[in-house]
This record gives sequence, C-alpha cells and structure tokens, in this order.
Amino acid sequence: MRIRATTAAIAALLAVAVVGCGNDKDSDTGTGTSTSTSTSTVKSAAPKASSTAEESVGAENAGLPPEPTGTGRDAVLAVVRDVNGNLTHDEDKAVDAARNQCAALNGGAANPDHSAAQRFSYDGVTLTDDDGSHINFGLRRTLCPAS
Repeated sequence: MRIRATTAAIAALLAVAVVGCGNDKDSDTGTGTSTSTSTSTVKSAAPKASSTAEESVGAENAGLPPEPTGTGRDAVLAVVRDVNGNLTHDEDKAVDAARNQCAALNGGAANPDHSAAQRFSYDGVTLTDDDGSHINFGLRRTLCPAS
C-alpha cells in the first residue's frame, strides 16, 4: 500500500514540476522563484492600500501560496496521504493546512517539523516531528519550493 501511495506521489510530483516550470516562466520576466515571490508580495500589497476591509484580508493571506488545483492539488494531497491517509478525509482541510505550513516554511519557522506535526494533527490523528519532516519535504517538492 505504501509503495503505491509513494509511486502515486512521485507521479503527481513530476506532473506538478512540469506544470510549475511553465507557471514560473509565465509569471516572471526573469528567472527563478524569488521573482515569483516578489510578484506575490506586490500583489498582496496592492489590496492593503485600497481599503481597511481589504487590508485585513491581505494580511491574513500574506505568505500563503495560491490554492492548488488539478494535478497540483492531487500532489499535495498525495504528500499528506503518504504520511497518514486519515488526514485527507477532508481534502479542503488538508490543503488549507498545507498552505499554512508553506507560509511557516517560507517565513522561517523556528521548528518547521514540529509546526507541521502540530498543524496536521487533527481529526483524532496525532503526528510526530518525524511525520512533520516528511510533510515538509513533500510540500517543498510540490506546493512551496524553497526560494
């Protein structure tokens, strides 16, 4: 069972890598993901200047990657499912936790493995820091590559 899940995760990761390469080129005028991050920051800064209601929404979304769709979403869910299949019964909750964990990873969390273990410990599932490390590794390969 674990081999099939890992094989599915690898296939999904490859699909995301191919799709991700196209997205970087489309959204950037330069190279690398750091330009893409700068572009995201500029986009989230724009709503802050327009009104107070939008300011609080922009602050909440700061650092969050866009919600994945299609094969990207499947890849993120495969990463979480590979650690514990019970965590993907509510797929939206798993994707939200993954996006929030990406914000922690990109924000320089002091102990990201522990943070992931805490963030994904829900619905009666308790994860270890080692499980959190596996989630972080998978998220870096799918939803939030290191810049």
